[in-house]
Amino acid sequence: MAHPYPWPRRAAGALLGCFTALAGLLYFAVPGLLALPFVLWPRTRPRALALLSAGARRLTGVERVRRSVFHGDVFPAHHACDRDVLRYLAARTGAGILFAGVVALLGYGAVLAVLLAAGIAHDPADGLRLLPQAALGGLLLFLDLQGLFSLNALDTRLARDHFGPTERELLERRIAELADSRAGVLRAVDAERRRIERDLHDGVQQQLVALAMLLGRARRNRTPEQAEALLRQAHYASREVLTELREVAWRVYPSALDDLGLEEALGGVAQRCGIPLHMEFALPLPLPRPVETAAYFVVCEAVTNAAKHSGATLIRVTVEGDRGRVSVSVRDNGSGGADPSGGGLSGLRSRVDALDGRLHIDSPCGGPTTITAELPCA
Repeated sequence: MAHPYPWPRRAAGALLGCFTALAGLLYFAVPGLLALPFVLWPRTRPRALALLSAGARRLTGVERVRRSVFHGDVFPAHHACDRDVLRYLAARTGAGILFAGVVALLGYGAVLAVLLAAGIAHDPADGLRLLPQAALGGLLLFLDLQGLFSLNALDTRLARDHFGPTERELLERRIAELADSRAGVLRAVDAERRRIERDLHDGVQQQLVALAMLLGRARRNRTPEQAEALLRQAHYASREVLTELREVAWRVYPSALDDLGLEEALGGVAQRCGIPLHMEFALPLPLPRPVETAAYFVVCEAVTNAAKHSGATLIRVTVEGDRGRVSVSVRDNGSGGADPSGGGLSGLRSRVDALDGRLHIDSPCGGPTTITAELPCA
């Protein structure tokens, strides 16, 4: 991506950095040396460092303004400790003085090049004799320019290490995160669609076919006793179909979230779980609907995985938080070894990432397994 400011402006900022580096050198040479005895004495060291850092912060502020005006680096608010400020100013001063020395050598070489060109123009016969000097000057010019580019890159790296990434870099990073999150949500939605289709085809549809066959046999049977037995089987099969259809509907979206809230919806998960489940719910306020939905599916998927694959005998679910963030933790005493890249857990990660949350999976071989989702409420 192209730099927001043209190179002449950035070159002017780099040259200005030579003078700010000279100011830093004078600061370390005069106030720094005067404060050195007090810095070395333990009793006066904190006060001396504080006074020395106060002036260093002003010079560092000048460097921050220089980077913003001439290089387009708009840094977020940053408050470094005294030692970091002094360390940055010392490194920046050294790099700036070295940059000034390279610029001086470049100017000296330009003067020599002008004199060399004037000598050749005055006496062309001296051109061959001065050719080795011209070649050496060209090599030194190349090394000089390489030094300037390297020191300029060092100045940029020092500023970003101290002030943090620029707002532009943060925005680019955020765009990349949102693009990855969007792609993950699309993958999770597609996987959820396929799972729902598979549940309907392999579960509900097959049971409905069996129910239709039972009703057909009962209608064609002329013996009342056999017809009644077939109808009883059909009635039992219809209840199984309703149960399966209700399970599929709950996995798509639990209606209890709309009617009763997250706590009651999680209570339904505990009732349907075949393993003892202990739940701690401590949320003082109702959550935004997307956060409630994500928290529900985190618990539902983690509990389902524990019941099917871990061999656990106890599951603990903890839901707690405040106005800013909610933490959902599911811990089982199973065999562990959960695969974070598996379909269920990767879908949960995409769902959590879509809300700017974080999903942590700790599942060593031998157990226990702990799945924790941190969801922002803002």
